[in-house]
Amino acid sequence: MKPVKTVVGIIGAGAWGTALAHCIANGGTGVILWSFDGEYAHFDGASLPNNIKITQDMAELESCGAWVVVTPAMFFRETLARAGCHYNKQPIIICTKGAEPKTGKFMTEVLHETIKTPKKNIGVLSGPQFAAEVARGVPTGSTLAGGKEIQCVGKKIFNKMFISPTRDIIGTEICGVGKNAVSVISGYIKVKGQGENESALYMTNAWKDVIQIGLKMGAKLETFSDLCGVGDLLLTATSTTSRNFSAGVAIANGEKPVGTVEGLSALHALNERAKKLKIHTPLLFNMARKFSK
Repeated sequence: MKPVKTVVGIIGAGAWGTALAHCIANGGTGVILWSFDGEYAHFDGASLPNNIKITQDMAELESCGAWVVVTPAMFFRETLARAGCHYNKQPIIICTKGAEPKTGKFMTEVLHETIKTPKKNIGVLSGPQFAAEVARGVPTGSTLAGGKEIQCVGKKIFNKMFISPTRDIIGTEICGVGKNAVSVISGYIKVKGQGENESALYMTNAWKDVIQIGLKMGAKLETFSDLCGVGDLLLTATSTTSRNFSAGVAIANGEKPVGTVEGLSALHALNERAKKLKIHTPLLFNMARKFSK
């Protein structure tokens, strides 16, 4: 793996991609932020640092020392396919949390199908992170999964975050997918349930189902209690700031969710994965069936 240069390429300029650009740039590393349409997210109380360059030209990513991929799950494959011809064996850190809607595959699986790179070049960043707070520099922690090289890169570019290192890429990724699904369920039960006790019951049992799937796939149990697991679950499965929690509330009220709801595709992907692995996950199964109606 090549040493990290002074510029990081971020692929995806939505709220989360732009927030990470703020975080990395404020830590002293230059950023090339690739945007599909040249636009980027704006945050109150956080002006765009001068060492961030917005571009629509993927060729500018070739010279970057590392790639941080923050494209929505539904566009992940298409975007990486376009970026592939500009890939120069840099470390790639995936920050997208979700599953591909059409296939149910996780982002590392999609990455391996679109860009040829050794596994040691791939990492996953996941944790309790609301974009606006990250952009403003609010103290934030994340789990960074990957080998020695990825940890070295992450330590440098995410120096404004508290980083919990692990080698458990599978577990870290499943936590990101799972908390999206559980957040939708939690929002739904918040409206349809009979109280806080029932909400806690559903959230706990749904998370147990996620853990079952993860362990069957080779994840480590301790990962599910790390920042990417319980940390992220506590944040997004209980807050109206969470798009997935709010989507669950909207569905329960007979309304159409606003924006992209990755938790729904995550729920169906986890349910299908459980079937393939021959795991009994009753809560995920029943909720996936309910949301399919």
